[in-house]
Amino acid sequence: MGKLKKLWKAIVKPFRKFGSWIARPFKGIAEFFMAEPDDSPVAESLQMAFDEPASFLEHIGALRKHLVRAFLVLLLCAVAAFIFLTPLLDFISQPIDGLDQLTAVDVTEPISVAMRVVLLAAFTAALPYIVFEIFLFIAPALSRRVRLISLISIPLVVVFFFGGMAFSYYLILPVGLPVLLNFLDISTQIRPSSYIKFATNLLFWIGALFEFPLLAYLLSAMGILSPQALIKNWRIAVVVSAVLAAVITPTIDPLNMMLVMVPLLLLYGLSILLSFLAGGGKQKEVSSK
Repeated sequence: MGKLKKLWKAIVKPFRKFGSWIARPFKGIAEFFMAEPDDSPVAESLQMAFDEPASFLEHIGALRKHLVRAFLVLLLCAVAAFIFLTPLLDFISQPIDGLDQLTAVDVTEPISVAMRVVLLAAFTAALPYIVFEIFLFIAPALSRRVRLISLISIPLVVVFFFGGMAFSYYLILPVGLPVLLNFLDISTQIRPSSYIKFATNLLFWIGALFEFPLLAYLLSAMGILSPQALIKNWRIAVVVSAVLAAVITPTIDPLNMMLVMVPLLLLYGLSILLSFLAGGGKQKEVSSK
């Protein structure tokens, strides 16, 4: 029997090591999601950082690692976007009937145009990973519930950003460009730098504004924002939406401004709803107590 046990242990030992090696990453993931942060007040945390600069430098070092990884992924996406530069330029110039409608004047104009398109495409492609690196940096300070919600929300960041870009590309550009090009019936020669700068800025900023409902949901889940505060400040939201619409919209045409302002107000309403779903019930329970 003793020899059989030794033989069995010798046979099983490699499989145990292999199993522990496979289970190690899953164990780390489980510990990552099960760990709870230290509920120290902000003032106390800052005081500890001043008393122990090494801990603060450790966070700076961790942030540097996350930023470097995000930059490398952004760089790889930029290389891929440069390979597909011609299709990207064809796509972004469709609202003005193609690249044939553009006339370069400066020698360096095509290069600046290419860089703008490549950077926007690279940022859009790398956005999920950039957000994931941000999540990894701030995750230790989040509760288990908020940590899981934040991880699940990463794909939604891309959905909302693409939604804003699609809204700009398929609705704002086709409506706003004819007004710009036919204003006062003056013949307009479109420069690539002018059009591409205008189009990429519009796509990026509208895409960024579409992230507000998701941001409101996450802040409410963390207890930083409340739906009551959003409802209370609805008048300010209307004024800010009007200002943003005036800044983003390329024309002074009220129709174009309304095309931007109305969706912004709808996004604010969606933010209130998501805020209720994220933290409204909890806040009601706390207030009732």
